[in-house]
Amino acid sequence: MPNYARDIKTLQSYAAMWWPTNLKDKNATVSIIPRLLETQDDFISILQLSKKNPTQIFDLVEAAKFPANLFLKHLVVISDYGGEPMKKLGKSFTNIFTKKDQTGKPIMDYVWRGRNYQYVFESMPVKGILDNKKLNIDGEGLQSEKPFDSLKRDMTMILLYASTSEVSDYAGLDVCILGSLLGDEIALEHHIKQIYIVVSRITGGANANSLGQLAQRYIVEYLKEKLGSEFEITSNGSIILPGYAKKTGIPFDIVVTKAGKKVGIEISFQVTTNSTIERKAAQASERQTLMKNAGYKIAYVIDGAGNFERSAAISQICLYSDCTIAYSDSEFDVLIDFLHESLS
Repeated sequence: MPNYARDIKTLQSYAAMWWPTNLKDKNATVSIIPRLLETQDDFISILQLSKKNPTQIFDLVEAAKFPANLFLKHLVVISDYGGEPMKKLGKSFTNIFTKKDQTGKPIMDYVWRGRNYQYVFESMPVKGILDNKKLNIDGEGLQSEKPFDSLKRDMTMILLYASTSEVSDYAGLDVCILGSLLGDEIALEHHIKQIYIVVSRITGGANANSLGQLAQRYIVEYLKEKLGSEFEITSNGSIILPGYAKKTGIPFDIVVTKAGKKVGIEISFQVTTNSTIERKAAQASERQTLMKNAGYKIAYVIDGAGNFERSAAISQICLYSDCTIAYSDSEFDVLIDFLHESLS
């Protein structure tokens, strides 16, 4: 059986140390949700007024003094067209939009209210990576109000109308349907509000915008996908143990159960140092003893530059852990192997 109980030196050799990009992107979106919810009625009103032609939207946004980058962020969230699809679009743009006008600029043929239109791209394709930062719709970019520039116009047209183009099958563009609802005020409002109800539920709660919560949620989803239905996976669960003071059981960030066997998992990812890891270290010995006496096991996911600054605490946790991993997909696969062996 592999040695899953690593020491601090081995653990640190696998550590990411800094937050993964995918979590930072998700956190930026989650953090902006309250502002999007506050401005959704104004956003809907602008769309409902856009009835004359497919590009009237730009004049309406300007007239309403609505920040163009905030408007674009609404479109991205409504279309669920975030970081990864956007990067794929930027990378493959010239292979997707192959038609060009007389000057050599790429064009998009699309349909609006039963008529054919053509949009000539002004800035696309872009150099480098097409992402939230380049469009000023990441967490930092949304701190200041930005007007429409040529790139934001290009992306807005794609998000509104690409589903009606000939290339809708590429780069996930089939989700870009909002433009097809312009002119139908009731359908438009219903569509947007339904999506934001779902979004607000997913991101609800005081701690929803913390990277720690997103990190835990990601691991839960990863385990569910890879382990399958034979394993019961509970986020913020507990295990009732003989000798533990509270009748509700000992709490864990994640509890994995199969056929009566259990593994409790604790997660800590700290980029800046704080005392949380010290508390987990102080509890580690008693927790493992109680779990072992009941025939259960305990695992830790430990990462972040701040955590490794407290080497004594990490060493203590490693000493009283049955499996200790860092935070990455390849490390989660190690945890999955441990769970299979421990719960079979």
